[in-house]
Amino acid sequence: MKSLFKTAFVLGIMVSVSSCKNDLKPNYQYMPNMYESVAYETYSESDAFNSPTGEKGKEGQTPAEGSIKRGFVPYEVPNTPEALAMLKATNPKSPLDSTQVDMKKGEELFNVYCAICHGTEGNGKGKLVTQEKFLGVPSYADRVINEASIFHVVTYGLNSMGSHANQLSQTERWLVAAYVMQLKSKL
Repeated sequence: MKSLFKTAFVLGIMVSVSSCKNDLKPNYQYMPNMYESVAYETYSESDAFNSPTGEKGKEGQTPAEGSIKRGFVPYEVPNTPEALAMLKATNPKSPLDSTQVDMKKGEELFNVYCAICHGTEGNGKGKLVTQEKFLGVPSYADRVINEASIFHVVTYGLNSMGSHANQLSQTERWLVAAYVMQLKSKL
């Protein structure tokens, strides 16, 4: 009988505690402005962005001139045939040291982005070439290339190949370039 009262008492406490909870009305918030910011309509006028001359400012501001996104490193070599020829002639080295070059990661990136056309061995016989979707994809054995020229071509693209700068970070492009040079040495 005592255990029945204890069980009923515990159940009564649980029901009373759970009945106080209302999911539609949240608890109190400490500093609610940190959780619920003031919403602005995109490109609408806002007093927060008024200029000193009295012009009304708009909410959607353009980035400051010369600003770059976080983590982005500018690539200063222009997209010209002369610049590519200069890279092939001077053979600048990769900024990655030997501890940062991960050939396994380079192989994975190559297989995702490059092997579909260039083939997994770099012989220019990828799936799209064998199905005759693209023709004239070169074998790495036939080309005079170095890591810098590969990086340049992956960054800007060349002929039918488009740029991969949006898909691969600068470090990843250097990893792909190192892996391509490894493939070239095996051909």
